[in-house]
Amino acid sequence: MRIALFEPEIAGNVGAVLRLGACLGAAVDLIEPLGFAWDDRRVRRAAMDYIDHVTVARHASFDAFTATAGAQRLILFTTKSAQSIYDFRFRADDILLFGKESAGVPSAVAEACQARLCIPMQPQIRSMNLASSAAIALAEGLRQTASLPR
Repeated sequence: MRIALFEPEIAGNVGAVLRLGACLGAAVDLIEPLGFAWDDRRVRRAAMDYIDHVTVARHASFDAFTATAGAQRLILFTTKSAQSIYDFRFRADDILLFGKESAGVPSAVAEACQARLCIPMQPQIRSMNLASSAAIALAEGLRQTASLPR
């Protein structure tokens, strides 16, 4: 299972997702442009030394990213979906896609995905933090596919 971040804007969120990927064994794809300099010390501060234990791929565009996905399903996490992650059957090779913090993904990107899921939350709340959402989604996907590290 892989995590893909579409044009992430906050270095600290990316660092936290890199640490998550290292801990749970998921590669991380970063779809550019990034909203910060890649050598930003905030990425390393959030990821700490875990950054050395995660596979990171940077892609110049969404098209460049999808060229690497092959037959893997692209699963978008969005507040615009009514389908809960808990009513979806994940596969071990799914790619979990998260949009930019301020705007999500454009409609063309959403339409390229095989599924659009939401994480159920209180109706009066707009959205969760990117790294928190990625952690919940990855843990559920790994739990369903019995791929959690032991």
